[in-house]
Amino acid sequence: MRHALTLATLLAVLPALARAEERATTKDAEAMVHQAVALVKKEGKERAFAVFNDPKGPFVFRDLYVTVYGLDGKCLAHGANKARIGKALLDDKDADGKLFVRERIEIARKSGKGWQEYKFLNPVTKQVEDKVAYLELVDDVIVVSGAYRR
Repeated sequence: MRHALTLATLLAVLPALARAEERATTKDAEAMVHQAVALVKKEGKERAFAVFNDPKGPFVFRDLYVTVYGLDGKCLAHGANKARIGKALLDDKDADGKLFVRERIEIARKSGKGWQEYKFLNPVTKQVEDKVAYLELVDDVIVVSGAYRR
């Protein structure tokens, strides 16, 4: 009976452990933005955005992906949701009502790069979760990637 209980407990815990390992870190997000910025500079925006938009490409890792915004709030690339591409998202709010795209633009204009906290739908868990994103301004676009908090 004791072994059955231990096995049942282990089987209940394993999926949670597997999900935890599927999560990227803020360090991963920052590194991805650095790589994405380098690609924009090397290949140009059009070619880089096509790579960012590929859900099976090198800029989608675990629950991490790249998004790109113009300074007007228009989404120019999105590795997890193609439906957002081309949309004016300046007035998008997170679950707490935060105008996160506006804040992103403000950070980029003021500092050229930085960190941002907000809530967003995790494409892996399908739940709205706390997210910490790193962003950099390159030319006239903002390159962003963020990790969901555990």
